[in-house]
Amino acid sequence: MLSRQIAHKLRSYETPFYLYDTALLRQTLESVVYESKKYGYKVHYAIKANYDDRLLAIIREYGLGIDCASGNELRKAIEAGFDPKSIVYAGVGKRDKELRYAIENNILAINCESIEELRVADALSAEAGRVTDVALRINPDIDPKTNHCIDTGQADSKFGISYEEVLEHAEEIASFAHLRIVGLHLHIGSQIRELHVFENMCDKVNAIVANLEKLGFSFRFVDVGGGLGVNYDVPENEPIPNFASLFSIVHNHLSIGEREVHFEFGRSIVAECGELITSVLFNKTTATGRKLVIVDASMTELIRPALYGSYHNIENITSEAEGRDKYTIVGTACESTDVFDENVSLRKTQRGDLLTIKSAGAYGMSMASRYNLHDLPGAVYSDELQ
Repeated sequence: MLSRQIAHKLRSYETPFYLYDTALLRQTLESVVYESKKYGYKVHYAIKANYDDRLLAIIREYGLGIDCASGNELRKAIEAGFDPKSIVYAGVGKRDKELRYAIENNILAINCESIEELRVADALSAEAGRVTDVALRINPDIDPKTNHCIDTGQADSKFGISYEEVLEHAEEIASFAHLRIVGLHLHIGSQIRELHVFENMCDKVNAIVANLEKLGFSFRFVDVGGGLGVNYDVPENEPIPNFASLFSIVHNHLSIGEREVHFEFGRSIVAECGELITSVLFNKTTATGRKLVIVDASMTELIRPALYGSYHNIENITSEAEGRDKYTIVGTACESTDVFDENVSLRKTQRGDLLTIKSAGAYGMSMASRYNLHDLPGAVYSDELQ
């Protein structure tokens, strides 16, 4: 990763901070754009993964749309210069003021996730004197073979409308005078590494589209979500996710006629370009003999390990000591779950060493908090290094 190559330059920055490899981000964007264009697919960036202004400016250069999950994300995307007609807005709990903002800005589609949301969107559109483009987010009931905390596509999930409920309310959905049903949206989960899962998704989408078409629905596009995983274990082996294989699978298994096919990627675009750089504050050994390394980052900067039990590869990038040892890396927050990794092998580590927590570009800074009144971490960009 980049930090290992430029460790001496990083000493001049106050830790903890996020280091963003803008060259790798550009390579990733070039890959997703090149591979998607082979099939005419449209790609949206899931802004919830990271809404850093510099990164958004780069992403906009490559012509991606935006996938939003809140009104403020929608506002951020518009203020960052993305065309409203390239923005989709999902989320199970949209406030009235958020729906009004989406309606006023005439975005590509509001992805509605319940029958009641459709009713509210219709009423608010009537209030505004508009006809609003919406997509139906349908829960496909597919096991994505991922962490249950980021599984969004099984039957009991809070996300989407059940297919059975859509059928039950088909006549009502078609009757909304101020809504135009332009798309279908399905998303099965995040950090999916078993790509055969997408074959199952395509089979389910084919059947849903065909059946809804028989009921009189007409969709301009089908959004098959994202969820492509990254290599957290050894990121150096796969710095750019395998977009080519995913697009090929969808091309070979999806049969929806001439409709546009949309994707929404967050993690797979920004995860590997970001690292969390942190300094070692103290070493200590517990009564049981466990060797702790206490760093100045914590769950307030990167909550994924505490929240999901997620793994991030950690490396000591400045130690010149010979030999290695096993450590538990812990942060400063007043919580026992504030642990980045247990029993990790590092070069002999001491106070002042810099550690990198890799693959932290997605759901790192965007989920940061000020718990314990910690400062939010800064950002350093590879193309602006001192």
